[in-house]
Amino acid sequence: MNRIFTLLFIFLIKCATARAVDKINVAAQDTNEVNKLNKLAYDNRGTNPEQTVAFANKALTLAEKAGYEKGIGEAYRVRGIGNYYLNQASAAIRDYLQALASFAKIKDLRSEAKVYNNIGNLYLDNNYTSSLEYLKKSLAIGQKLNDQQLIGSTYLNIGNVYYRKKIFYQALSYYDKGNTIFLAIKDTFNTIQALQNRGVIYFNLNQYDKAEQLLLAANKAAKEKDLNKPVASTNLTLASLYIAQGRFADATKVVLEGQAYSKALKDEKLESDYNYTNYQLEAKQKHYEKALTYLQTIFRQDSTIYASNESTQINMLQEQFKQQARQRENELTIQRQQNDRIKFWAVTVVAGLLLVVIVLLVSNVKRKTITNTKLTDLNEEVSRQKDNLDRVNHHLEEIIDERTKDLQIKNKKLSEYSSYLSHQIRGPIATLRGLMNLEKEGLVDEKECINMMDKCVSDIDQKIIEMSEMLNDTGRTTG
Repeated sequence: MNRIFTLLFIFLIKCATARAVDKINVAAQDTNEVNKLNKLAYDNRGTNPEQTVAFANKALTLAEKAGYEKGIGEAYRVRGIGNYYLNQASAAIRDYLQALASFAKIKDLRSEAKVYNNIGNLYLDNNYTSSLEYLKKSLAIGQKLNDQQLIGSTYLNIGNVYYRKKIFYQALSYYDKGNTIFLAIKDTFNTIQALQNRGVIYFNLNQYDKAEQLLLAANKAAKEKDLNKPVASTNLTLASLYIAQGRFADATKVVLEGQAYSKALKDEKLESDYNYTNYQLEAKQKHYEKALTYLQTIFRQDSTIYASNESTQINMLQEQFKQQARQRENELTIQRQQNDRIKFWAVTVVAGLLLVVIVLLVSNVKRKTITNTKLTDLNEEVSRQKDNLDRVNHHLEEIIDERTKDLQIKNKKLSEYSSYLSHQIRGPIATLRGLMNLEKEGLVDEKECINMMDKCVSDIDQKIIEMSEMLNDTGRTTG
């Protein structure tokens, strides 16, 4: 019977273990799937941003279902990157702030730094100060963690800020540092970005040969990796370079190619930039009518883009403010919960202490009651013993009195016996002695002497009998 129960117990344990292992395996599969989707989404950012957003949405749904907080944060971050490439800045900032909240919850500092880098890049078109603030925060964390990829990409974005501020040599310094890191860690995408950015700087420094060499290298590498965004943006700079050199045929060729990539990307900002390049190209060739058409298109697009940028900046600030307010509210909620927990445990401890005190008091009262009962019993016993002792003492006193009286009587009798012996017996003895002396001297007749001696002996014998009777009769006294 015991063996059957043992086997049943082992079977149940195995079933429970198997279910737990299955759950762990399912969770691990979900986690791996989320990571794959996030990586796939991130890798598509330069080729098809819409696919980036789509894959990130799938990863987010699966991560939320699995409760995988790191996967949730990364899905928001990657979706934000996709929205950034689609020029959806408001949507991007919402995703970035959600990602920050998720990473902060699990205290993932490295991932937080990546989001700071993304937000810094997002602010590049609206607010240089805010952009640098986020980028430097990201760089400080990257250097603390010695994360070379993060440090390199932050260098690129900081370089972009200085490029926008037209501080070209400082921008070039950051691009060079980023390029060195990306070559060392073999990061192809960012190496292409570094080549392109350095080419743009040399173009602005009027070093056209160096700029063309870097831009063509970047363009070729981007095409090999099917990176549509870098190809389109590189062609844009090459077109400007060719226009500046008067190489209009080459400029027309790269513009047409770049416009095709821009349309494939559905990047309105790039299309607007190409319209401006077309305007420059037609104006340089003195095709003023075509140039005017492009100029009018650019004016309309710029007005729309300006309004969009202003709206985007306001929306970004509003979203950031809302997110900060939500974060503050969450922090207050967490603080309240912590305070409630502290209060709960404090009350629990106090209640426990009070309960212990009450138990001790009750126990003490019980002990005192028992002690008092015992003391009462002892007092009663002592009282009984005292009464007994008193009775014994009283009896002893009576006995002592009786014995004292008896001794007094006996002493009196002894005194009487002594007096009796001294007077009653010594007299006959003295007479005997006297008769004996008279008989020796011949002064008394022998017969008379014998009679007198016989009488003395009889007297002595009688006295002895009387003494014996007196000793046996305590009530009798000597006469």
